[in-house]
Amino acid sequence: MATAQTARPARPLQEREALSLPLLEAGFRPFFLLSGIWAAVAVGLWIPAYIGLLAFPSALAPMTWHLHEAIYGFGVAAVAGFLLTAVPTWTGRVPIAGRPLAGLALLWLAGRFFCFFSGFTGWQVAMVVDVAFLAVFFAVIAREILAGRNWRNLPPAIAVAILALGNAAVYLEGRWDWIPSGLGGRIGLAMLLLLITLIGGRIIPAFTRNWLAKQQRGPLPIPFNSFDRVVLLASVAGLLAWTAYPDALLTGALLLLAGILNLSRLARWRGFATFAEPLLTILHLGYFWLGFGLLLLGLELILSEPSLRGALHALAAGAAGTMILAVMTRASLGHSGRPLTAGQGTCVCYLLLTAAVVMRVVSPAVPAIEISLLSFSALAWIAAFGLFVTLYSPLFFRRHASS
Repeated sequence: MATAQTARPARPLQEREALSLPLLEAGFRPFFLLSGIWAAVAVGLWIPAYIGLLAFPSALAPMTWHLHEAIYGFGVAAVAGFLLTAVPTWTGRVPIAGRPLAGLALLWLAGRFFCFFSGFTGWQVAMVVDVAFLAVFFAVIAREILAGRNWRNLPPAIAVAILALGNAAVYLEGRWDWIPSGLGGRIGLAMLLLLITLIGGRIIPAFTRNWLAKQQRGPLPIPFNSFDRVVLLASVAGLLAWTAYPDALLTGALLLLAGILNLSRLARWRGFATFAEPLLTILHLGYFWLGFGLLLLGLELILSEPSLRGALHALAAGAAGTMILAVMTRASLGHSGRPLTAGQGTCVCYLLLTAAVVMRVVSPAVPAIEISLLSFSALAWIAAFGLFVTLYSPLFFRRHASS
């Protein structure tokens, strides 16, 4: 039987030579770069708007724009980089590269431009351009998975289609009466969290198992079993309830259960044994924020406690932000032919991001210094992703180390 690598058709020499820009050789290169840049720039734009120093030219309210760009800008770019790199490995097909990849990246950039200036261009134009990226991206990913008959990995493609619907909902809220306020943001965040539950549940124990086996340290993480299926179902139920009924007590109970189960799942993966390799530890930390954030959000809904208002950022900045940075650093090193180990600069990125998340999550519990914590949190976030771009952009513009 041919392996995935040998089954992959070779790209003609002339075509390979035409791809003269290393940046366009693989999906992770342009999209991880764009995701990192936009993570810093979008928050940098948001700070002056939040304190009233900048009038946004967007048709979206400033808070809505902030949420939208965190999910459908930063988050979606990272998802695109991951899937465009992972799907060829899953299916054994030739990766998207060259002009088609450049076209996708430019379409994502157009979405950011038209969304930001939608006050001038009109929200309808911005919606069409912005949603077009996810629609085209879905078509590309679905085609590859279907052509490779890789049915096991169809859920990520479905998640991209749902993200497209959620993105459109953000623009239509307040304009179509039957779309509740905040629905588009909840759809987007729920999809990112479910992708973490699904894909993180695969790669974290697998990477940990491989590393521990190489270090000859046991026991190894518990393999996927029926308990993991229960956790996935509970996560889907909790996040689906939150998307549709964000204030219901039953939603709070389901989120609380999902949080406890995800933390229990994480405990089976031996994260405490990985402290010698921060590149692994950060993956466990990202999944911790997922379980903790779900638990915290459930408690916030049940107790109606203002000090727990940081729950949403435990999920958005903590789970999604940390997991995105963890995957971007690991995949960038691995697919560039570099050793899979975190250098000092990468560790500083992780520490800055963790500090940003902690300050943002605890800020509502300390009203006296809440604004100061929010400001320092934003600055730490910008520094974390700014440093990521500084350290990793050279990899995106160089060919594979083995080339």
